[in-house]
Amino acid sequence: MSKLTQQDQLKTSKKVKKYFKIALAGQPNVGKSTVFNLLTGLNQHVGNWPGKTVEKKEGKLVYKDVVFKIIDLPGTYSLTANSVEEIIARDYIIKEKPDMVVAIVNSATLERNLYFISELLILDIPIIIGLNMIDVAEANGIKIDYNVLEVALGLPVVPMIASKNRGVMELVETMYRAVNGKIDFNPKKPEINPDHREIYHKIKEIIKPHINQPYSVNWVAIKLLEGDSEIIKLVHSSIPQDKWIKIENILKQHEDAILAVASGRYAWINRMIRASLISPAKKGQISITDSLDRILTHPIWGLLSLLAIFAIMFFLTYTIGTFFQELMEKYVINYSSLFLKELLTPLLTPWLVSFVVNGIIGGVGIILTFIPILIIFFFIMSLLEDVGYLARAAYVMDRFMHFIGLHGRSALPLFLGFGCNVPAVLGTRIIDNPRSRLMTIILTPFIPCSARMAVLAFIVPIFFTQNQTLITMSLILINLTILTIIGLLAHKFIFKGHHTAFIMELPLYHLPNFKSISLSLWNKIKAFIKKAGSIILIVSVIVFILSNFPGNKIEDSVLGKVGIALEPAGKLFGLDWKMLTALITSFIAKENAISTLSVLYEAGEKEENLS
Repeated sequence: MSKLTQQDQLKTSKKVKKYFKIALAGQPNVGKSTVFNLLTGLNQHVGNWPGKTVEKKEGKLVYKDVVFKIIDLPGTYSLTANSVEEIIARDYIIKEKPDMVVAIVNSATLERNLYFISELLILDIPIIIGLNMIDVAEANGIKIDYNVLEVALGLPVVPMIASKNRGVMELVETMYRAVNGKIDFNPKKPEINPDHREIYHKIKEIIKPHINQPYSVNWVAIKLLEGDSEIIKLVHSSIPQDKWIKIENILKQHEDAILAVASGRYAWINRMIRASLISPAKKGQISITDSLDRILTHPIWGLLSLLAIFAIMFFLTYTIGTFFQELMEKYVINYSSLFLKELLTPLLTPWLVSFVVNGIIGGVGIILTFIPILIIFFFIMSLLEDVGYLARAAYVMDRFMHFIGLHGRSALPLFLGFGCNVPAVLGTRIIDNPRSRLMTIILTPFIPCSARMAVLAFIVPIFFTQNQTLITMSLILINLTILTIIGLLAHKFIFKGHHTAFIMELPLYHLPNFKSISLSLWNKIKAFIKKAGSIILIVSVIVFILSNFPGNKIEDSVLGKVGIALEPAGKLFGLDWKMLTALITSFIAKENAISTLSVLYEAGEKEENLS
């Protein structure tokens, strides 16, 4: 197996290039993202599907005289309308009609993955099978004769180990040959059980005159037998009422039709397995995954392991991250500010110099100092996800998160909130369900972050000369109690007690692919700089202008006047206008509260004066 090199990817021809759309499909945890990253490299774009919060990734691969536009479809276990991801995946294949589907399959769980292939086959589109993770399968005692599997399926099968960049070049060559008409596709499709085939054909005859492109009559008929809600609505609105009543009566009389469809698929899967599986895992054999999961998913040891792993992660994130953050602040932000101040002072008015140095550079500085922390955190999170541990962490935390209407995945960004709320909110991207994602975002700002800890570390000794540690811990516990209460109230009154089902596959452990992790890290950091960076920069500039206009004194500025106007509200909980103004500026960064108080109380540079 050769490797896909940069030279292979960028190989071009003087001929006019042909463009083809390739849909990359597969179930979760099959290595699909790794394959996508290897195929597209840096030539990829990440956004959202139109009108959806689900991430959309597409990229480009140039090979010989062909340009492949590759669309990474959401990972789904099936193509039934049970989730947004499933609807997106099947609608793209049906409506956008890509030239080909490359289906990535996990060799270690071949039987379950073939069910997904059986659904793809009904869509009548050319399919190439990427038989990935053959090393993981062999480590678990599973050997597959992929030549026999290719003949049995009637589809090209390419064995791969994407984590080691093996078989990817063969996959690209197979794609190239397929789009040039050098591969014949003769798929062996599953059939419905004999006892329901007559019903299937009867439904086909009824709907045939009324089903138009892009939908096929065969696929719609099967989906009606499966009870697919989206297709039932489609057919109901597309055919005359008398014909719909006939279909409805047939479906009511044969409510077990879905079992006939599924049984036909499993019979087909069994034939494929019997033909291609050389040495299935022995019964009673304990794999490495099973051995590790006895500890990592245990109700007690699993929780302790999770806490230990997260403790190490946060230690590394904020020990190393803070070190580089301070270096950047000292050598990048401060030196840039001094350089610009000296450069611009002879050219601009003092106000404009202050605007550039404190407003713009100060705003950008906030972004830059976040980046080291984010790089370390997202690298560790991507590593944990790539090796298969992140699913275990969500599983262990699930029972605790259900108490406030969330599920296990929400625990991960909430944990990150103890370091910083900004990347914690960004970290909610790992939550698939939009309702749970919104709920987690609402609760994240109530997590006491390191910036808030810094303010507490300064304030508590001023007002409490004894039991300072106990006071600080009490304030944090009160904070977490408020979070729990707000979570319960939001769960009951805003989300109406809605519980999100949490079904997650626990993938087999495997070695990480650092190229894929690096590309994932780059996309996340780029998204942070692009989205969060622009917002924080704009708000920082606005706050600077409001605190300096009009007049030289902050009391006379717009910000000062807002603080004075809000003073009656502040008095309700013991804050004068200066403290209230410090609270407002801390919306940008919580540490701003201390510096703002220092300016307003004219304390100078020494903290003792402010105390």
